[in-house]
Amino acid sequence: MSRIKSALSKNLKQFVMLITLVVIIIFFQVLTRGILLRPMNVFNLINQNAYVVLLAVGMLVCILTGGNIDLSVGSVVAFVSACAGTFMITWKWDPYLSVFLCLLIGILIGIWHGFWIAYVRIPSFIVTLSGQLVFRGLTLIVLQGLTIAPFPARFTQLTTGAIGNFLGGLFPNVPLRNVTSLIIGLVIALVVVVMEVKRRQDRKRKGYSFDSLVTTLVRAGVISAAIIYFFYILANHTGAPVVLITVGIVLIMYSYLTSKTVLGRHLYAVGGNEKAARLSGVKTDKIKFLAYVNMSFLAAVAGLVFAARLNSSSPQAGLGFELDAIGACFIGGASAYGGIGTVGGTLIGALIMGVLNNGMSIMGVSIDVQQVVKGLVLLIAVAFDVISKQKINLGFLGRMFTFRKTA
Repeated sequence: MSRIKSALSKNLKQFVMLITLVVIIIFFQVLTRGILLRPMNVFNLINQNAYVVLLAVGMLVCILTGGNIDLSVGSVVAFVSACAGTFMITWKWDPYLSVFLCLLIGILIGIWHGFWIAYVRIPSFIVTLSGQLVFRGLTLIVLQGLTIAPFPARFTQLTTGAIGNFLGGLFPNVPLRNVTSLIIGLVIALVVVVMEVKRRQDRKRKGYSFDSLVTTLVRAGVISAAIIYFFYILANHTGAPVVLITVGIVLIMYSYLTSKTVLGRHLYAVGGNEKAARLSGVKTDKIKFLAYVNMSFLAAVAGLVFAARLNSSSPQAGLGFELDAIGACFIGGASAYGGIGTVGGTLIGALIMGVLNNGMSIMGVSIDVQQVVKGLVLLIAVAFDVISKQKINLGFLGRMFTFRKTA
């Protein structure tokens, strides 16, 4: 019991956000009379929010380096989308060559931003605000203010549609439209259980603090059950979306990078105390440079995913995307001061944003009210982060609120 309490106290914000996500899902499931978790809506929810997850993971890496954010990602998404449309629709270039060139453009944009931020030491807010204006303008120039469509099928099939039921023939008596999706969910759930147990064994072997076996199995069981139910819902529709493969690969890669590699430890070190990290031999300028290169690369991936889903390139693409990405990071547990945050927490934050958007849209809530709700949720999440690091003393009869930082 003491270990359970310790684990809860160490991961308070992530547990609170996970519970919040469940409560929000139940809330909208009731108010929408079951529409929220219908297979078709869950399928659309994934497709509609894939770009948020991709951008949020990149934004998390930037935030880890010291609370820095990238305001240009929405414009980068639009510019890459415009380039993709020009290459494939206007100039009739090969889709695979065009995808490669678009990703290269994203990397070059990241190099541009990273150089000014890391080596010239211009504040990231100014550099990325400049990028927001520059690449939005370039998008309008490239598209000449027009929307172009449609993309060739060879491109759209990379990120749209559902994973085929190629294993369905092995289970002809199972009453599901896509048995393959359920099998994928079962495999992922099994992997989660194995990884949780292995993680506990590794921590025990290295002499670190570790949870009891019961706690580990309960946590893994809850996560696995949620995964299986999620894929069961999709199996009752056309199956898991193809874009889920791209999102899954990004989540796995960056979860491993931030938690298991030297580069990941350096990211947290720079955000925790940049001066101390530099004195310890960490190349802080290089870390910041790579963070912004990575951000623009993932923005390029998100731009391609978004363009494929809409099957068009529009001058209005990407508007407000940076706000969704930033909100997902902070709601998911990233610290506004840097050095704290996880890929898993960011995913939870992105899901909260996505469910809020989808649920309110189903209920017919106007866009302006949706903006108010999302803004308040973001403020509450960041306030929770700040207050949790401070001791609040409430005075009475003439005394003001005083705040004292705890150790």
